[in-house]
Amino acid sequence: MDQTNNSPPPLSRPRQGFWGLWNISFGFFGIQIGFALQNANMSRIFQSLGESLDDLALLWIAAPLTGLLVQPIIGHYSDRTWCRFGRRRPYFFAGALFAALALFGMPNAPSLLAAAMMLWVLDASLNVSMEPFRAFVGDMLAKEQHMAGYALQTAFIGAGAVIGSSTPWLLDRLGVANVAVGSGIPDTVRISFYIGGAALFLAVLWTVLTTREYSPEQMARFEPIEEKSGAVTAPPVPSRGLLWIVAGLAVVAFVHLWALEKELYLLGGLLATYGAARMAARWLQRQGRSDNLLTHIVGNFAAMPVMMKRLALVQFFTWSALFIMWIYTTPVVAQYVFGSADPASAAYNEGGNWVGILFATYNGVAAFAAPFLLQPLARRIGQAQTHAIALLLGALGFLSFLFLRDAQALLLSEVAIGIAWASTLAMPYAMLASSVPQAKLGIYMGLFNAFVVIPQLLVATVMGTIMRHFFPTEPIWTMAFAAGVMMLASVATLRCRDAAA
Repeated sequence: MDQTNNSPPPLSRPRQGFWGLWNISFGFFGIQIGFALQNANMSRIFQSLGESLDDLALLWIAAPLTGLLVQPIIGHYSDRTWCRFGRRRPYFFAGALFAALALFGMPNAPSLLAAAMMLWVLDASLNVSMEPFRAFVGDMLAKEQHMAGYALQTAFIGAGAVIGSSTPWLLDRLGVANVAVGSGIPDTVRISFYIGGAALFLAVLWTVLTTREYSPEQMARFEPIEEKSGAVTAPPVPSRGLLWIVAGLAVVAFVHLWALEKELYLLGGLLATYGAARMAARWLQRQGRSDNLLTHIVGNFAAMPVMMKRLALVQFFTWSALFIMWIYTTPVVAQYVFGSADPASAAYNEGGNWVGILFATYNGVAAFAAPFLLQPLARRIGQAQTHAIALLLGALGFLSFLFLRDAQALLLSEVAIGIAWASTLAMPYAMLASSVPQAKLGIYMGLFNAFVVIPQLLVATVMGTIMRHFFPTEPIWTMAFAAGVMMLASVATLRCRDAAA
């Protein structure tokens, strides 16, 4: 007789009330203030320190590359951590501490290189905090509450981003200097980063102090026996690592022979590195050494569940569009709406402040749309269909930048983008959390981030090349690219089926 039939059924996680949901996700409010300050102001900081428009994308490589490296590692170890402070909480507390310090240091960077290095530290720290927060929702909530948990998390993300994005504009209205004396970073940006650092740390500290994670014994009682049995086992690593290495070397050779932009070497390096990692992980498994970081990351990446693979394609296109927006909205708005491409001019800096308002708008819309629009709609027509509609609206929002030249009118564009943003932060994660083993939720969330990061790396390398060769003084066409790839994301979503009824 099958012994599993005699095992007691898994217990359901206790249902969380409103304040339980609030405390679980409140830390994301502070994390998103940090991300919003970064997204809305880093291009401005880089240009203020002397970087050209064509090279902006290259400097932004630090952020996605850091996420690609950090999140799977943190996911792997947070799945296996338990100490007196919990499972996930030690990670997002440590990340918040270093992110706050980076925010304090960023506006005081003495050079362009120092600012780029500080961006690396900031993004690494934010990713250390963010990945455990994503898994934290799955840890603490039953499947039927996943959508509610991620919707409230999205609301906090939106609210935090509103504050982070609009603070320079508000300080300008309060009389703080918005143009630096000589070269350097304006006081509006400098003080905003100080405020953001404090808010980030305090918000995460709130979640740390008001939540208690389930013990390993409790978590074990929540999981079906088949999930527990595979929790510590790395899936077999497939062969073909050599093919990835050859592909990477081919890209490097192509870039060299055709004298393409040097940042494209990164693409070849990533392909070759992944191939080498597959070969190394496969060798370790053949030696009977399967329980290690490399084999778990490579094995689980190669053996992703079908739902995760489909969602990965959606994420790839979605985040390509979003990264284009974050890099180029400031120069687009400053040049086409405020009439200046000179970062030292008052008009450019006024445009930079307005971008903060635009970003605050789409995040404010997201904070409202996730719990009050998208969640009810998902109950009626399904999560995948809701996400496809939201992404289509986002594509139309990007497309409108090609035609609108009025600052106020662009607020309507941001409403559409905000609905897409709300869905992006909630729907894929709710579908993923409900379709993968909870015991591996941390590493799957970390690996899922690869499809947030890889498109950003492609944009950071390829988009700069496209701009230099085809549109050296016309950044407006970047919004056409963003609209196109967001439409592809909407179509790809239709291949996804909801993981749970």
